[in-house]
Amino acid sequence: MSKLAPLPASLSIALLLLAAGCKPAAQPPGPPPPAVTVITAEPRQVAITYEYVGQTAGYREVEVRSRVNGIVQRRNFKEGNPVKRGESLFTIDPVPFQVAISRAEADLGVVQARLEQARRDVARLKPVLEAKAVSQKELDDAMSAVRINEAEAKSAQARLNEAKLNLSYTRVESPIGGVSSRATVSEGTLVSGPNVLLATVTQTDPMYVIFGIPDREYLAIRRDVEAGRLKLPQGNHFKTTVKLSDGTSYTRSGDLNFTDVRINTQTGTSEARAEFPNAQQQLRAGEFVRIVLEGAVRPAAIVVPQRAVLEGPKEKFVYVVNAESKVEPRPVQVGEWAGDGWIIESGIKAGERVIVDGVMKIGPGAPVQVVAAQPDAAKAGAAPVPDKSAKTPPAKSATPPAAAK
Repeated sequence: MSKLAPLPASLSIALLLLAAGCKPAAQPPGPPPPAVTVITAEPRQVAITYEYVGQTAGYREVEVRSRVNGIVQRRNFKEGNPVKRGESLFTIDPVPFQVAISRAEADLGVVQARLEQARRDVARLKPVLEAKAVSQKELDDAMSAVRINEAEAKSAQARLNEAKLNLSYTRVESPIGGVSSRATVSEGTLVSGPNVLLATVTQTDPMYVIFGIPDREYLAIRRDVEAGRLKLPQGNHFKTTVKLSDGTSYTRSGDLNFTDVRINTQTGTSEARAEFPNAQQQLRAGEFVRIVLEGAVRPAAIVVPQRAVLEGPKEKFVYVVNAESKVEPRPVQVGEWAGDGWIIESGIKAGERVIVDGVMKIGPGAPVQVVAAQPDAAKAGAAPVPDKSAKTPPAKSATPPAAAK
């Protein structure tokens, strides 16, 4: 077995000096905590807006029908145009009714002649009875004949009045002023009185907007009012506006004038109605719109931006920064929208710091650096400015945060 040759003296000395000069390398500092933007939860009065889908309806909508049977002789209006109250819309053939008047006048003349004859008989018998030339029975019969003929005269007069009334009904008039629909019958059609619809007239100024309030929302509003969390306008006089189907707003505001106490079993809503002036005829009956009710307020509401509220497996939650500058998830119950934010019903107290931006870089228990974004700079896309008042742990103790779930 061969032996290793000894190292040269110079090489041994160099290795000893190199070993004596080596020290362990210093560990690099940990990454700084991620920066997050927060808002401080502060109670404030918030205006509440309710919005529902509605449908317009005429202030009054009347069906035009004939009161008598007959042939439609003429249509007297232009379809789709405004009509005035009392304006003739249709003419029913009046000849049969004119004949009925003549017959009733003749019958009345006959009865009146009999009545005059009966009265003359009574006038002749009265002085003769005093001379005892006739009996009392004869005079009584004559007076009864007068009363019978008077009744028949009244009956004949009533039939004449009825015939004249039927003749007037051959002029089918508009019961209200408004806009006419198309005619459902044409000239020459035989109509059987009120059974046949001739046309409709709709009064469109003012205009109604009818909408439904969900029963669940109605109960929630009532509970909030009773608990003092919500204040409705005095006398429930909401400011009502309308958004048209193209997204534009109707220029005139209206008044909420009816809320039904009954619940529609098919839709689960209670019907409500608002009235809007419509002199320019911008609203048309039957169109779908969105109605907006303004005037209610929440006196002490906490509002956080929508992006700060996250959706968990079972409920919504937000991230808050605790006193140790660490992330803490907080389940919350949200209410209505307020601008671009949620009203928080429960889960956040006044003074707590809610994380708005940076939630994708954090996780529960992770340390963070709180920064505040300047409004103007945030709009321009500038970097956020650190919040010097916030307490952050030293950089060397930081650990990489878990990903937000």
